[in-house]
Amino acid sequence: MKISEKRIYDNPDKEDGFRILADRLWPRGVKKEDAQIDLWAKEIAPSTELRKSYHGKEIDFAVFSNKYLKELKENTQTEGFLNQIKTHKTITLMTSVKDITTSETPVLKSFLMQFFK
Repeated sequence: MKISEKRIYDNPDKEDGFRILADRLWPRGVKKEDAQIDLWAKEIAPSTELRKSYHGKEIDFAVFSNKYLKELKENTQTEGFLNQIKTHKTITLMTSVKDITTSETPVLKSFLMQFFK
């Protein structure tokens, strides 16, 4: 499985494959009908508490990453999410965060790469 990451505000590309929005909240300024996503995976996005702690700078990216991985492993929705995406050869994880390198998408990508290896 090929996994890419990009911002929801970037133009869709035919090479994106199965497009997954990995944010719990819908991105500002994006109409749902214009987003061209295949799945809004809000159930497996970081919890509201974790997201607020991270964006409020109470915790750093390393702590956020570890806590989010723990949430993914304990989330009852994760298995269903994995089953939904397992047949896709290419997926793109999307977020509204400006710097995707310190968002939930690299953490989720790492989790998926371990699961699908």
